[in-house]
Amino acid sequence: MHQSILVTRATFPDIVERLRGYFDVSYNGDDTIWTQPELIERLQGKTGAVTCGNDRIDATLLDACPQLKAICNIGVGYNNVDVAACTARSVLLTNTPDVLTETTADFGFALMMATARRITESEHFLRCGGWKITGRFDMFVGPDVHGTTLGILGMGRIGRAIACRGAFGFGMRVIYHNRSQLAPAVEAECHAQYVDKATLLREADHLIIVVPYSPSSHHAVGAAELAQMKPTATLTNIARGGVVDDVALARALQNKQIAAAGLDVFEGEPQVSPELLAVSNVVLTPHIGSASINTRHAMGMLAANNLIAALDCGEQAGKPLTPVNPEVLTLPSWKSKS
Repeated sequence: MHQSILVTRATFPDIVERLRGYFDVSYNGDDTIWTQPELIERLQGKTGAVTCGNDRIDATLLDACPQLKAICNIGVGYNNVDVAACTARSVLLTNTPDVLTETTADFGFALMMATARRITESEHFLRCGGWKITGRFDMFVGPDVHGTTLGILGMGRIGRAIACRGAFGFGMRVIYHNRSQLAPAVEAECHAQYVDKATLLREADHLIIVVPYSPSSHHAVGAAELAQMKPTATLTNIARGGVVDDVALARALQNKQIAAAGLDVFEGEPQVSPELLAVSNVVLTPHIGSASINTRHAMGMLAANNLIAALDCGEQAGKPLTPVNPEVLTLPSWKSKS
């Protein structure tokens, strides 16, 4: 008899069909947003699940679903999942890195450019009928991108891809800060220079944040950090909500402490701080950094393949491709789960 699994959000039909080749699939094709009690109810009898960032997987849920063996999260980030709780209960967690690197870097650079060149402000102005005079030289002037200093906070795969776009495509000086300095050969590949955080904040004309979210990175950019930036600088956050203090950022924007910001992620998503909604010099997008057709399909398929492998099916049986807590696979309690 096939194992039963749950797919918590609507996805591409061929991904669901691939899973149905191995499992009895319960599928949220209507894309309903479930509460945690509703999610727990639908996970009863399931040995695995393909989840998304809005699904909160914690000790309460795991204790209510002791038969679960694998949670395959669609996304690089997994701050919706209590990894320690999963490991303690012999539940494997996987994510979907690599397949979204270039698409997310494209989007991050596009959001930074839209922020610098005041695309959203000027579009709203035009749509509202505000364009009455042509030839005004100071209309929606903003800072240049080419030839300026690009600062990157977090130099993982996406950060390095953004660095290459800035250095090679726009002739930018690239500086970065990371938990550890990259190897010289890697720095040379993306023409990036390691600096301390204070220097990054002080010298960047355009700061892009790509650091993973963790308790240690919570509010890594807050009022004190914003005060160190140039008044002409822009800030772009494509990392995770909570890395930036949204309220402090709104105040900095309102007071023209920095020039503008572009945000794809927010604290308390899908809610957005009313203070941010009230300022005009910010570009806001609804967490769509990886939202190209090819990339979202690749993310979903990787999650599906992880689940197939985790539950000992398919050609990669027993060898999930991108485990977050691979130590679970060696535990007797994992092997004994039905």
